[in-house]
Amino acid sequence: MSQTRHFHIAAIPGDGVGGEVVEAGRHVLDALAAASHGTLAFTWREFPWGSDHYARTGRMLDEDGLDQVRDFDALYFGAVGWPTVPDHVSLWGLRLRLCQGFDQWANVRPVRFPPGVTSPLRRADTAELDWVVVRENSEGEYGGFGGRNFAARGRGGEVAVQSAVFTEVGCERIIRFAFDLARTRTRRKVSSVTKSNAQQYGMVLWDEVFTRVAADYPDVATESVLVDAMAAKFVLRPEDLSVVVASNLNADILSDLGSALAGSLGLAASANLNPERRYPSMFEPVHGSAPDIAGKGVCNPIGAVGSAALMLEHFGLAAEAERVQRAIRTTCAQGVLTADVGGGATTKDVTAALIDNLAD
Repeated sequence: MSQTRHFHIAAIPGDGVGGEVVEAGRHVLDALAAASHGTLAFTWREFPWGSDHYARTGRMLDEDGLDQVRDFDALYFGAVGWPTVPDHVSLWGLRLRLCQGFDQWANVRPVRFPPGVTSPLRRADTAELDWVVVRENSEGEYGGFGGRNFAARGRGGEVAVQSAVFTEVGCERIIRFAFDLARTRTRRKVSSVTKSNAQQYGMVLWDEVFTRVAADYPDVATESVLVDAMAAKFVLRPEDLSVVVASNLNADILSDLGSALAGSLGLAASANLNPERRYPSMFEPVHGSAPDIAGKGVCNPIGAVGSAALMLEHFGLAAEAERVQRAIRTTCAQGVLTADVGGGATTKDVTAALIDNLAD
């Protein structure tokens, strides 16, 4: 009899549609475990952090929140943000606190074009498109350095300074991560993205580290592209992409562009990884809390379920991850789609189809 592989997951639904998509992902993973004949099991514990928690306590998560989830195998996150809480308060108070507190320095965001979903990109009809954005997730433009001063001068006199911080260590570890990832892909290529013509300190350091690291990977093709040119390349020459590595802000923007080109942000999965595994990694869709459709049962669970597949890969369950990814492709090809990708299915409809297609 095979030994049961048992994983303890901290579920953090957060705000808005986060609860709906996390519930969908949990149902899919529980169905996967139920069909494993006792070889796979998940234990879930839900944490009610988010904007409602902030309204009650003045904090987005408990003061000892990091300690509460530190020993879980992974965190499964929904979304953060609600109109009653300023965006910078909700983001820094929950998601960024978890990412930075657990040194989840590699954010991996695949861009996939599922069958059955109409892409606004004409090239998607004639080319096989599949790339991944690797985002530096611990410093750069989201380092939180800066401040606001001179408010006493009165209206119009305040000065705000927001500094991007690039360290050689931070640049090198994410760039090496991207090169190692490229070696696992059919096309071995890494595209580095900066704006070093205008940001001549931090991003020039990034460029120099990229050139130095590239010398250790002679089997991997490389290119360095300015972020504005890369945004154009996402649209005009996406077939030339494999692994795109960029700073915190640039990769955040580009990965959303990639998912929009695939058809919807609702398709976008992501993994916030602590590659050394000193802390739990966190897996989340990137579509946000979508207050306009929250509670209506029509949000797209594909991004959250794709994030669950990335979690399975992180656990070393490659075959199980592929079963989930195959179920996503089959469900989309069958036309079981939510409104954001041109369909009329509910969240529960898509979730049920995904579970049915796990058996295929």
